[in-house]
Order: sequence, then C-alpha cells, then structure tokens
Amino acid sequence: KLPTLKKEKYFRTWITRILINECKGILRKRKNVIPYEEYMDNMKMTEEDRYSHLYMAIMELPEDLRVLVTLYYLEGFSLKEISEALDIPEGTIKSRLSRAREFLKVQLSEEEKRPETGKNSKQLKRITGKGKMSC
Repeated sequence: KLPTLKKEKYFRTWITRILINECKGILRKRKNVIPYEEYMDNMKMTEEDRYSHLYMAIMELPEDLRVLVTLYYLEGFSLKEISEALDIPEGTIKSRLSRAREFLKVQLSEEEKRPETGKNSKQLKRITGKGKMSC
C-alpha cells in the first residue's frame, strides 16, 4: 500500500502505526493463551485431576525434550519459531518431539506401576538415552 501514501514525510508515522497495529494484534491473540505452568500452578493438584498424570509425565522428561514439548504443544510455537529461538534444526526438533511422545506413551501406559522398575524400563532407556554406557 506504499503508493497510497500521500506525502513521503509521513512515512515514519505511517510505518509506526502499522507496527503498533500488528503488535496489538499479536497481543490480542496471546491474551487468550495461558502458559501451561501457570495454569498448573493455579490449579489444585489432586489424584482425581484428569491431567495431573500427564503433567507429572511431562515433568519427568529429560530437560531438552521437556522444553520442546512445552514450547510446541503447550505454548503453541511452530517448529520454525522454536528452531530460530533455540538455534536447533527443524529436523532435530521433529525427532526429539517424536522421542518425547514415545517416552510419554510409555510413561502413561503404566499409570499404577512406575515404568523404571517394570517391563518397560529397557524401552524408556532406549528412548531417553539413559542407561547407555559412556565410551
């Protein structure tokens, strides 16, 4: 719409107004989003809560996987945004999210029994890389 600008001396004001409107739009979209950690802090954690086991399983993820799960699934960032923010290739992010989903699947499949002591412990070690001997 640059050709619709009547006087060049108003360019700075015009572009500033566009920037302000775009920022307001972004804030308006984010206003409806509550960070997951804040939501969980405000919510009473009891055994009857439907998602407390999911929250606990996410908290048991290794930090590199937990950060990606939180950013992608809970905060709603795109792969590209995460890639730029963390300086990690998108392919790496995809594979780590896949590994995190597999970990959560194993964790949540055995709610009563801790997977580390059960039959899934080998699978968990394979997913997270825990239990490997250092060379």
